[in-house]
Amino acid sequence: MAGPTTPPATGGRVLRRTTTRNARRLTAGTVLISLHQVCEALVPVLIGVIVDRAIGPGDGTSLLWWLAGLAGLFTVLTIVYRYGARTLMRALAEEAHLLRLEVAGRIMDPRGMETELRAGDLLTISSSDAEKASYIIDYIPRATGAVVATAVCSVTLLFIDVPLGIAVLVATPLALLALHLATPRITRRVAEQQEMMGTAASLATDLVSGVRPLQGIGAEAAASRRYAEVSQKSLAAALRAARTQGVYNAVSNASGSLLACGIAVAAGWFALRGRITIGEFLTIIGVAQFLMAPVGLLAVIPGWIAEARASADRIARVVSAPVLHTDGGAPAGPAVAASPGLAVRGLRYGTLDTIDLDARPGEFVGIVAHRGADADALVRVLSGRVVPHEYDGQVLLGGEPLGGISLADARRTMLVEPHRTDLFEGTLAANLTAGADGDADPAAVSGALAAAAAGDVVSAHPEGLAYEVVERGSGLSGGQRQRVALARALLARPPILVLHDPTTAVDTVTEQAIAQGVRDLRHLAGTAAFTTVLVTNSPAMLAATDRVVVLDGGRVVTEGIHAELGATDDDYRRAVLR
Repeated sequence: MAGPTTPPATGGRVLRRTTTRNARRLTAGTVLISLHQVCEALVPVLIGVIVDRAIGPGDGTSLLWWLAGLAGLFTVLTIVYRYGARTLMRALAEEAHLLRLEVAGRIMDPRGMETELRAGDLLTISSSDAEKASYIIDYIPRATGAVVATAVCSVTLLFIDVPLGIAVLVATPLALLALHLATPRITRRVAEQQEMMGTAASLATDLVSGVRPLQGIGAEAAASRRYAEVSQKSLAAALRAARTQGVYNAVSNASGSLLACGIAVAAGWFALRGRITIGEFLTIIGVAQFLMAPVGLLAVIPGWIAEARASADRIARVVSAPVLHTDGGAPAGPAVAASPGLAVRGLRYGTLDTIDLDARPGEFVGIVAHRGADADALVRVLSGRVVPHEYDGQVLLGGEPLGGISLADARRTMLVEPHRTDLFEGTLAANLTAGADGDADPAAVSGALAAAAAGDVVSAHPEGLAYEVVERGSGLSGGQRQRVALARALLARPPILVLHDPTTAVDTVTEQAIAQGVRDLRHLAGTAAFTTVLVTNSPAMLAATDRVVVLDGGRVVTEGIHAELGATDDDYRRAVLR
């Protein structure tokens, strides 16, 4: 059940595509649910007929036949509802699955995407919004069945009393039309609520993952205040949406009840006047009572559809987001495949002001930034998280422009390990080998763990590499997560590896072990196969590098060996020595 090649640009198109690719099941389910509603509407009619034609005359044989017919009617309505609901629920579950896959696939697209949505927003969209949007498959049959049931009831009343039937046929659409006018307001309120819920969820995710650093700098109170403010805004949006929906539901339910009461009062008056029989009176009362459900449903369904539309709009924002990088590059040339180096030429982005730097093949280069913003800007460009037209200059791999190399070759050649990394649910082994090609060699896994000083993370658990990591690695300390993530990056063996502050959560002794481990694993034999760029202010890590490039004010201000810079450059010494 594949979707269209061009992703939908609006929520309306998401919902239309949902209905078209589930057309067969949706049609079958709608027919069955509508037939169920017809049977339900015919129950009071059959009861009235039994009263007039069997009970009134005292005909026992006729009563048995009519009761058998009533039993058959209940059997039919039970069977059609069972199969109709099963068909629709299967279609709904599969559609929610497809929407989740589509959103997740777009988020994980190697080309990246331009979006201001944060991780918490994307998580909400790929889970609850996907489910809410898929419920359009449930709402359409319900609405259709309610319309059919209302029509059957109206026709029944027309047969019994024409003015009464006409009154129902006229009053019902007018009431529904009046209620429909409130639908746009509900859509806006629900969309606002979902937006604020996503923001609060995203902030909560950031706070939970960064709780130890926040404790380290004593920023818990400020972070709590920030979350309280966002949570309060989310609560206010939820209350506004609830008030709007509450008023709408109250008015819609009252409308259905008033219509049913009006029908019942009119039926009682007609029975007293002798205008209708006792059986017809019972039929009208039964129809009036039954009619409350479909009319009430038709009144609230616009609100449900508004909620599905708001979720579909958020899905459309993700799946239709422009890509960061177009994959129009050619395969990497021999220089890139053999022993690639990394070069930056005339780079201007954010706080960076026309910088040039090189990491030659086989070199272990450190980059020290006096301002954290300079390091962040450089890593963002190298990692491909910046749209090419948003920066000036070039990034060269093996002398070839990064934009001219196919995405697959570029990603195989250079891996940028960000400062904030995530672990995933699964075993330690699965997390470690996520970036490796095929099944990683046990010796290679052991080597990567040793280089990242992460062997104790494995040995600390009886299960070893089979230890189950919970979501985002929250069962591990910040230092353990960093070391496992570093081991994963080393195990991938990229020709060019860029590490951004990989040891901020570990102690100095462990940093020294990691620095030596990275150097031994990637540069011990002096081979030109691996190039490593380390963006950090850690003296223990910088001591293992071949050369250090220093950035200040967005420019390269000096470079040299770590020990020499520490001895001769006061600014450098203040930046890195601790």
